[in-house]
Amino acid sequence: MLTFQCLDDPTVFRAQAERLLRTASPVSLHQVQNALSGGEPLPPHAVLVSFELGRRSVVTTALPVLAARAIPAVAFVVAGLVDTERPYWWQEAEFLSKNGGHARGLSARTPGGTVGALSAMPDPDRRRALEELRVTARRQAPGSPQLTRADLALLRDGGVDIGNHSMGHARLDQCDDYVVREEVAGGHDRLTVLTGEQPSAFAYPGGVPDARADAVLRGYGYRSAFLSDGNLFDLRSTVQAHPDPLRISRLNVDAATPRGLFDGVLAGWTPTVRRLRSAVAV
Repeated sequence: MLTFQCLDDPTVFRAQAERLLRTASPVSLHQVQNALSGGEPLPPHAVLVSFELGRRSVVTTALPVLAARAIPAVAFVVAGLVDTERPYWWQEAEFLSKNGGHARGLSARTPGGTVGALSAMPDPDRRRALEELRVTARRQAPGSPQLTRADLALLRDGGVDIGNHSMGHARLDQCDDYVVREEVAGGHDRLTVLTGEQPSAFAYPGGVPDARADAVLRGYGYRSAFLSDGNLFDLRSTVQAHPDPLRISRLNVDAATPRGLFDGVLAGWTPTVRRLRSAVAV
């Protein structure tokens, strides 16, 4: 999967979509899931395009390009942010830190260091520290328009599947059992209400898997879940080793990805220049 988190340059994304069509075979989430379950194999150089976090640029920038070229994709959405203008918690934390916010255990840190420290905290501590940052900062973080219910309908009509990216993007391995279930099941239930369809694919927040989340996903009948480990998914293993469909590797790309690396990935090379003849860029 080629996973885009930011679409900062529409011109670059359009060029990347054109190169994808010239050198690879775009496939849908449904095709990938069927191949994982023993169905029809994917074509050579298969690529599934995805978008992370549910930024509005997937509608304003990506959707017109994808729809015009009939490129299928999947957008992983943080369900609790739909129809809001709440920033992502790490963007808020960085802003608050830059504006004098402080919290116990976060003293003498750069804004980037503050975000890193919060990410590594147990979830209750992270939430408390973030609230202290809000109370002590000189200014509150500005709003950040998120996807709307209408946006989700536009995406689905344009051939983009909607995947679950949790309720609030808490790192699941830092959460207790109750919060893990709320993050996974809450995101699932809200997206089902918003779209009228149950999502069948999940992207782990931060790309970090969690066995407790897996149990919830299996209970809801999820057919796939995705990591962020910088690897290509090797389709040869679908025959030989029956890989866990809840542990699918992904590659992150954006406007800054060098053209040579982007083209190499589409041709079936890993970033470490190791050829995978039957690999799929997922």
